[in-house]
Amino acid sequence: MLKHLFLNRLLWAVTGLLALSAAGTGVLRPGIYDAVVSSELIPGAYSQDLLSVAAGLGLLYLSYAARPDRPKYQIVALGLLGYLFYAYGIYVIERTYNGLYLLYMAVFALSFWAMVTAGSTLDPALRTVSLPRAMRIASASGAVLQPLIFYPLWIVMLLPLMRTGEQIDSLYSIFILDLCFIMPGFLMLSFLTYRNHRTGLLLLPALYVLGFTLIFSLAVGELVKPLFGTVPSQAALLPALALSGLFLVLLILHLAQLRTERPAPESPTAAPSPYPRFTPNRPSS
Repeated sequence: MLKHLFLNRLLWAVTGLLALSAAGTGVLRPGIYDAVVSSELIPGAYSQDLLSVAAGLGLLYLSYAARPDRPKYQIVALGLLGYLFYAYGIYVIERTYNGLYLLYMAVFALSFWAMVTAGSTLDPALRTVSLPRAMRIASASGAVLQPLIFYPLWIVMLLPLMRTGEQIDSLYSIFILDLCFIMPGFLMLSFLTYRNHRTGLLLLPALYVLGFTLIFSLAVGELVKPLFGTVPSQAALLPALALSGLFLVLLILHLAQLRTERPAPESPTAAPSPYPRFTPNRPSS
């Protein structure tokens, strides 16, 4: 799937190691957010760090285990990179100026450039890619769900701000990342998958990895609220569990039915000689 796999694996390993360092510090010392994150958002930061620890460990493993004949490992790695780009994009854009801010910027930048490197090293001639038609339609339809939910939701929230000119103090990064990057990605890869294009078939499950980790972190954020003296909200927990579960099911089914085959090498044939073949006369008996 990817050419120059060593370079890609190296970027995954470095990104995963830095993310593990940043997120592990946040999990062990959640007080680093006290001065830079409002108290009601600290459970969300804690849950995001928990998921980022898992993503960092996953990237470290995939940087070791990925091989040219394991394209599904590479797909999952791209999804984890997308999650780290989003998660640390929030910290960077929201100006989380604690002692780890430069590390947040490093993870944000490395995850972005690792995805750019992967996109530029996709080998279009390496494999033929196929997905059963029913699964292709189901996967493409599932990918449209997130834009259908979040485009109207975020735009409705933005319109009053646009009328009044009010500048909110937190979570404005979600509007930027979702409306400018994530939702267009879902729409484009959904269309390409529906059209049976190899890029959509290969990269849409990576977006499902991203979608699952992002939405599941919201569910975890509700579950860890008692650790910070607040009460979980069922109205927030259940939709997050349902949507993350949907993305996980689509991811598993898409990868299970995805077929990538290396084209059989053509047997070399000798070029025809421009001269007539000479066959000596056999002596008569």
